[in-house]
Amino acid sequence: MSGADGQAGGAVGIDELLERVRAGYDRVEPRDAYEAARAGEALLVDIRYAALRERDGLIPGARVVERNELEWRLDPRGSHRLPEATGHDLRVVVVCNEGYASSLAAESLHRLGLHRATDLTGGFQAWRAAGLPVVPAPG
Repeated sequence: MSGADGQAGGAVGIDELLERVRAGYDRVEPRDAYEAARAGEALLVDIRYAALRERDGLIPGARVVERNELEWRLDPRGSHRLPEATGHDLRVVVVCNEGYASSLAAESLHRLGLHRATDLTGGFQAWRAAGLPVVPAPG
């Protein structure tokens, strides 16, 4: 059944969905993410697909996790978790290319109980534009 706005069953567009998701946590700016990672206070997780990593490079120290594996790799109770995924208090900063897919990924991590999960405002492109370290992808 459609509502007055013509949308079925309370459906929302992606812009509204992003706005709702991002209202649930504080996003982090590139310089703050860099400092938190350097201090050992945050785990940077790069979910960009391989072609973008190969083209643009990598953030030193960031863990590369394909988006379709993210929840399995960061679930502290999971059998396929990363060694760093030791508890629900882990501060994870998800990095995508421009800061859109990472917002949805961070929200998914919240559903797993990772209440400190967030994402990088502007994604990898903002990181690079801020002049923060980038290294070539191997290969």
